Amino acid sequence: MPDSHPSATKAAAAQRVLGLGVFSPSFRGRDPFLRARPGTTGGAGRGPSAAAKMAAPLVLVLLVAVTVRAVLYRSSLAALISDRVEVASPLNAWKRVVEGLALLDLGVSPYSGDVFHETPLIIYLFHFLVDYAELVFMITDILTAVALYLAIQDYNKVLFKKQKLLIELNKYAPDATELIQTPMEMYYIPLKVALFYLLNPYTVMSCVAKSTCAINNAVIAFFILATIKGSAFLSAIFLAVATYQSLYPLTLFAPALLYLLQRQFIPVKIKNKDFWLYTMQYTGLYLGSLIVIICLSFFLLNSWDFIPSVYGFILSVPDLTPNVGLFWYFFAEMFEHFSLFFVCVFQINVFFYTIPLAVKLKEHPMFFMFVQLAIISIFKSYPTVGDIALYMAFLPLWSHLYQFLRNVFILSCVLIVCSLLFPVLWHLWIYAGSANSNFYYAITLTFNVGQILLISDYFYAYLQREYYLTHGIFLIRKDRTDPMLVLK
Repeated sequence: MPDSHPSATKAAAAQRVLGLGVFSPSFRGRDPFLRARPGTTGGAGRGPSAAAKMAAPLVLVLLVAVTVRAVLYRSSLAALISDRVEVASPLNAWKRVVEGLALLDLGVSPYSGDVFHETPLIIYLFHFLVDYAELVFMITDILTAVALYLAIQDYNKVLFKKQKLLIELNKYAPDATELIQTPMEMYYIPLKVALFYLLNPYTVMSCVAKSTCAINNAVIAFFILATIKGSAFLSAIFLAVATYQSLYPLTLFAPALLYLLQRQFIPVKIKNKDFWLYTMQYTGLYLGSLIVIICLSFFLLNSWDFIPSVYGFILSVPDLTPNVGLFWYFFAEMFEHFSLFFVCVFQINVFFYTIPLAVKLKEHPMFFMFVQLAIISIFKSYPTVGDIALYMAFLPLWSHLYQFLRNVFILSCVLIVCSLLFPVLWHLWIYAGSANSNFYYAITLTFNVGQILLISDYFYAYLQREYYLTHGIFLIRKDRTDPMLVLK
């Protein structure tokens, strides 16, 4: 009789799907990831060997990534890549950093002209490490990959515990057990994320070009790691540094706060005092850290010139050098007296979607963070392929959504073809003279539309899976009969 009960049936099905005795008291308090890894049969004693087995592929990936970058640094392609407008923008190009360093060495403010637009901390960092720039950028990429690896590893553990709890509380539909992620499926995801970041051609080109975008990605990666670890203090500091570097990571405040509230088991309710108290604490830490960093920059330069040169440059978009973004062509063709209005319209895109996404994805802050990173890389004023590489590294994390994606193959082909056509159309425009800016902007527009459709596809796939988990894959009527679709 107990086996015929719906909840018992659901529990038994979930046990079979997970491959674990998650409902058995003997398994409580033990790490499910140590029991369900390939090549292990269970027991805490197998933990170190499993960790060692997992570290070996990561070390191999790191060695391959470093080798590829070292070879490219010594090849003739390095100069060609560093000049590509898709890889380096007026904001993060290495040549501009070198110009700023030259001005600083001469005792002139690097912000006195219209060349250098990086932050003071970056220029003082390379003031001491300029001779080791290649090594700095390689180490930065490695640290980013390791931070993402550790972050996703911890996130998978939290996700599995949440999934297990929802099964025990009968929150999932009986026929949705095939949608539940197993530890074996989750096991290699951190490695795939590190692999997707380190060996992505976009990341490799950014590193070889010595674009400071790599440093921004590293800061955001450590911010994500601190957030997933549940450290509000470190999360606020790294978010402040990321905002200080490129302004747009300000929009990551909302998903970070939602995740930390979820970690503290504080419900997101307007009338909840704990919600407001924790929000004020995190906001205070963030704003305090940002103020300290900005004041430190003032003391280094003894001037506030960096604020209009960095943040004013990002927001007003005065340099219309072509890039993979949406701004340059539009404002090159626009009458001057309309530009301020449309700059505001374009800039608000990055910030506008934060509130509706926060409402819709308040229970899923990690996916919210992924979508927000994609929005930043598409709608920021001076994007490069390095920005795109960061959010693309998270695609393996959503591999369980592949069965719900509708156009992923077509959109992947669009992005690959556009990436190959960028240098072709640039050559036809600038060198051959047989094309014009319309050709290059057309492929840029197609590239960004492809990204938007790809993220929309993942967004709808995520919502669809969540709906099926709760309501079931095979919908039935209240009288337990199959539904019938009637076309009128």
